[in-house]
Amino acid sequence: MFALRLWSRLPLWFVQGCGALAGWLAFLASPSYRRRLLDNARLAGVRPWGAVAQAGCMLAELPWMWLRPAGRPLPLRWDGVERVEQALGAGRGLLLLTPHMGCFEAAAQAAAERFGASAPITVLYRPARKDYLKALVAAGREREHLRAAPATLSGVRQMLRALRAGEIVGLLPDQVPPDGLGVWAPFFGRPAYTMTLAARLLQQTGAPALAVWCERLAWGRGFVLHVRAFQQLPEPVAAEAAATRVNAAMEALIREAPAQYLWGYNRYKAPPRAPAA
Repeated sequence: MFALRLWSRLPLWFVQGCGALAGWLAFLASPSYRRRLLDNARLAGVRPWGAVAQAGCMLAELPWMWLRPAGRPLPLRWDGVERVEQALGAGRGLLLLTPHMGCFEAAAQAAAERFGASAPITVLYRPARKDYLKALVAAGREREHLRAAPATLSGVRQMLRALRAGEIVGLLPDQVPPDGLGVWAPFFGRPAYTMTLAARLLQQTGAPALAVWCERLAWGRGFVLHVRAFQQLPEPVAAEAAATRVNAAMEALIREAPAQYLWGYNRYKAPPRAPAA
């Protein structure tokens, strides 16, 4: 933790530069990672080379984001913040959906900094298995106006309470869910086991949703948080149809800047006891 705290005080351009180098080293050193990244990018019809360095940047900037001193402002500007203000004005909460793209950790912190005084944000996370990682994640995700909900039944209840209280909930809907908590839906033309949680939260609370992604600017110049409209789900809607709609919205975001998507993420894996695609 001491070394990581020192890392978090380095200039962002240096952190991201080291991350870009680490991304290429991982790409060259791991045949399985390289194959998955190339296959996933090829499936979407995009060039993968920019994503190699961007994946390293994402990993290197995590300690920088999580352990950033509370008094240091986040170098971020908004694109479409009026959509967030309008949605929160309805008083029914707000669900922010973002893929594994750009600096998604900055998206949650930016929402907490700008709207947290009146509408704190709760984000879903999968608890780390290692004790030292648990301490790191807890230090980074339990910031002012930012709450972390574990990917368990109690975490789902926590998110439901937050939406019903008019607060914000953040979710990565392209994260592979555990067995029984997802359905098969197309993602870039291939069946992917997709969480049903996003649709359930919307249907049970009536909250609006927005699609967002946080762009990483070159040379450590900070970030831009892009806010896009999300077409509301019809009521009622089958789980497969809802998951397909969510995946299509995430695809549209990814095509805005495919080099910033985490193509090396094992998106098409199936939980051990999940039904066949």
